[in-house]
Amino acid sequence: MSLSETAHAKINLTLHVTGRRADGYHILDSLVVFPDAADTLSYVPSGSPLSLELTGRFGQTLAGEASDDNLVMRAARLLADGRDVEQTGRLILEKNLPVASGIGGGSADAAATLRLLDRAWELNTPTERLHSIATRLGADVPVCLAQKPALMGGIGEQLAPAPILPQCGMILINCGEPVSTPAVFRARTSTFSSAATFPAAWPDARAMATDLSHLTNDLEAPACEICPAIRTVLTTIAALPGCLLSRMSGSGATCFGLFVSAEAARAAKDRLGSNPAAESWWIHAGSLSF
Repeated sequence: MSLSETAHAKINLTLHVTGRRADGYHILDSLVVFPDAADTLSYVPSGSPLSLELTGRFGQTLAGEASDDNLVMRAARLLADGRDVEQTGRLILEKNLPVASGIGGGSADAAATLRLLDRAWELNTPTERLHSIATRLGADVPVCLAQKPALMGGIGEQLAPAPILPQCGMILINCGEPVSTPAVFRARTSTFSSAATFPAAWPDARAMATDLSHLTNDLEAPACEICPAIRTVLTTIAALPGCLLSRMSGSGATCFGLFVSAEAARAAKDRLGSNPAAESWWIHAGSLSF
């Protein structure tokens, strides 16, 4: 029987760089949420060695990537390492999320692989082991395992429950230009930030946006220097009717706007139809998934 998992985009509502470890890794403090934009990963049983097929709008972007470098296949190998399991079957990744875009698409796909193959291969892997494997795969993979709002610290491996979030809408826009995460970190010139503090809950989206407006994404300014199109996207989002907050996610280049509802976000997306620049952008409007 075929199985499938949804790999939701990861959005950093805030992202503070609070320090740097001796090994060079930066220490982060971030409030992470998951909108309804997502890739889909399916598993079809077969007796053949495990393979990966790429479909969707951005599937061809990954087509030239060596299988050894693909996060989905790396996740599969790590999950099977040391286990008595035949690595067989066919994985089909419907790649709907843009690549190298600051929304953790590859990390979400890797996390979905761990969840999917753990079911398909009937491994019943303990949660602690899945988390350990996720940490080895990348900073965003642990938070993508549960796909629930979380406070993320350390280099991504430290997770704590997020404040209770209100219902709200979100628009996502990517300008189509990939941004190198290492280059963005190298371009940082500011000092380190303090960790953010949050209430236990927000009564509504407006209150949440007001609190978030006093916090930052510390990577936004250097990313804009590297990719000026990000500024254009941020300005465009901020000017949309009903937008409560406009900010970049992760190391870029995807930016988001918060709205009081999914309907308000979709209405704002419709207004972009008259914007010539938007013709080449990836745009999604919907709700948070929690």
